[in-house]
Amino acid sequence: MFIPLHDSNALKHISMQYVTIALIATNVAVWLVTGPIATEEFANAAVLGLGYIPAVIFEYADLDPSFVIVPDQFTFVTYSFLHGDFSHLAMNMLFLWVFGDNVEDALGHFRFLVFYLLCAAAGALAHGLLDPASEAPLIGASGAISGVVAAYFLLHPKVRVWVLVLFRIPLPLPAAIPLAFWIGQQFYMLVVDSGSGVSWSAHVGGIVAGLLLVVVLRRRGVPLFDRTIVSPRAVAHREERPADVDASAASARKPPTPWGRPT
Repeated sequence: MFIPLHDSNALKHISMQYVTIALIATNVAVWLVTGPIATEEFANAAVLGLGYIPAVIFEYADLDPSFVIVPDQFTFVTYSFLHGDFSHLAMNMLFLWVFGDNVEDALGHFRFLVFYLLCAAAGALAHGLLDPASEAPLIGASGAISGVVAAYFLLHPKVRVWVLVLFRIPLPLPAAIPLAFWIGQQFYMLVVDSGSGVSWSAHVGGIVAGLLLVVVLRRRGVPLFDRTIVSPRAVAHREERPADVDASAASARKPPTPWGRPT
């Protein structure tokens, strides 16, 4: 197990990760309203009304009308803004803070928001398909965060990320190492720990969605796997530069040595 701390991965297309910050702020605000400052009755009503309940979606059961807050289909997204406790919230938001900015940079603000919500919906769908008769509400941003992690893995596997390994050892590692381990762990746990209180299926659904969506939604020219792509415009620009050099300045330069390097 690892905890991400920081990456040295500068933004290239945007000046600030506004959507990432807004998502974190929204998650924190919802947790405050439905958690520490809420009554138990209000908190339970929020979970039932905004959480994703497979049995309701797949019509195995009906939700008491007094608890209905939004149409059933909206809970594919609303569930992801609810969290059970502070540690649940903090871990999800830490992953979003470390990895979300560069994914937002690669996609653009609006497409990143669409990407995040679709990954959340994919996580809910995977959870529901695995146990459609479940009446337990699903809450938490893990499905969406899993999609963000998967997208970062495809975009920046070579970037060094500081991670806290085993909760105590800080190490700078290429992102591919901890993220591949984390992604593999989600699939492994889905197989061996399907009966726990953690919805590994939601994590896996978010991962699959993230891997597919980042390929489709990334900006034109944004490469995968940290590859550098030189645009035709940049090549043409470099080829045109010698024509702009002043002739007198060029004639004043020393001739190259036989090895082709200036003395």
